[in-house]
Amino acid sequence: MKFVFLSASSLTLRLAAGCLALALTAPAAVAAPPPLLVQGLPDFTELVDKVGPAVVNIRTSERGKVARVGPSGEGEEDMLEFFRRFGVPIPNRPTPRTPSTPDDELRPRGVGSGFILNADGYVMTNAHVVDGAEEVIVTLADKREFKARVIGADKSSDIALLKIDASSLPTVRIGDVGKLKVGEWVIAIGSPFGLESTVTAGIVSAKSRETGDLLPLIQTDVAINPGNSGGPLINMRGEVVGINSQIYSRSGGYMGISFSIPIDEATRVSEQLRAGGRVIRGRIGVVIDRVTREVAESIGLGKPVGALVRSVESGGPAEKAGVEAGDIITKVDSRSIEGATELPRIVGGIKPGSKATLQVYRRGNYRDLAVVVAERDPEKSAARSAPEREGPKTAPAVGPLGLALSDLTEPQKRELKLKNGVRVDAAEGISARAGVREGDVILTVENTEITSARQFEATVARLDKGKPLSLLVRRGDVANFLIVRPTR
Repeated sequence: MKFVFLSASSLTLRLAAGCLALALTAPAAVAAPPPLLVQGLPDFTELVDKVGPAVVNIRTSERGKVARVGPSGEGEEDMLEFFRRFGVPIPNRPTPRTPSTPDDELRPRGVGSGFILNADGYVMTNAHVVDGAEEVIVTLADKREFKARVIGADKSSDIALLKIDASSLPTVRIGDVGKLKVGEWVIAIGSPFGLESTVTAGIVSAKSRETGDLLPLIQTDVAINPGNSGGPLINMRGEVVGINSQIYSRSGGYMGISFSIPIDEATRVSEQLRAGGRVIRGRIGVVIDRVTREVAESIGLGKPVGALVRSVESGGPAEKAGVEAGDIITKVDSRSIEGATELPRIVGGIKPGSKATLQVYRRGNYRDLAVVVAERDPEKSAARSAPEREGPKTAPAVGPLGLALSDLTEPQKRELKLKNGVRVDAAEGISARAGVREGDVILTVENTEITSARQFEATVARLDKGKPLSLLVRRGDVANFLIVRPTR
């Protein structure tokens, strides 16, 4: 047998070479797969055990109406309340005969849900649940029933606060809406169609969804049906983050889109209701509209932000501050107005009598205006009366852009509360297609203030005739931007 002796250094070199050869011939290492982001489905049992006892059923009654009774003998007012709430046409169905009853007898009106805020018996629900009710009955999870007093109801936010005479009640814990994330699991507990303590689950589909209401809403795909209104929306920590209030439906039933009022907004409303029975909001006296991208680009605003002032209430806070129809309000104090719906929300949160600074965009420039906020009266709306004007006796001569214009007389300026502008005596062609009408008053062209018909013609003559131009037009007491496009 032949033995080969190697030195230590030679052995080391051969081992290193062997390792290198193995590294070159071995397959490349496979990267570790990323960790699973979602593992299994959530278990809601502990949440329901924890929060369920603080969720209540609410029944309402009213006088002077005969309850509608279905073929099964059960009341259908809860379904009709659903139709009324969400704008669904009420189906034509025969009204069965019912025994005659005295007009002052209480009849079932509808059902809803709510939840207990504190151990002394304050209950939060939707305003539409108790609206018009003569009697409100709150049923707890342990089947005890109490007649409730309506401390206050705010239709604008759809929040109501009730009080029952009880103590040591189970309560909910309020969550932080700011930490709520899209895609997060949430559950609802309520009484759909009168079925008490019903639990449904889903995820947060969107936050700050604008639906035209005073408050931005939380959108979810949690199943919500008639009777769920006023019940809590609960996160995985067992905290209430919203109040179930609305659904989107074309059929009258749940279609996968439901909306909840953020609990932080609802809490602020309930605190005012508890303190004074009503909610006090600020107002500045303007009628507003959204700013379209086309208008924003045409007047140099850049992007569609702010709230376009369509009209200003005569003698109101905005008029006293110098706000004009056609202004775009972009800030209130230091808070930016990203969309028109944010303005009433922000102003509504300012205490009446307080001073605020409005940043407005007018004719290509920003300016700050100081306004004293007044108290909002929900029953009062700004008057919108169009001043009388004399029509032309003969066909006027049509000039630039298909418009016949005349200077405003001093009485007309005083009547309209305007310093400048020109009256439209006739509109044809591209201006008529843009929406300009006889009797309108043109205030600006491409951010240039118009003082006379002659100045209007000179201004238009200097502009590029191949590009669209913006006109700020006032009709009655409402102003709007109209885009006149050249004929191609």
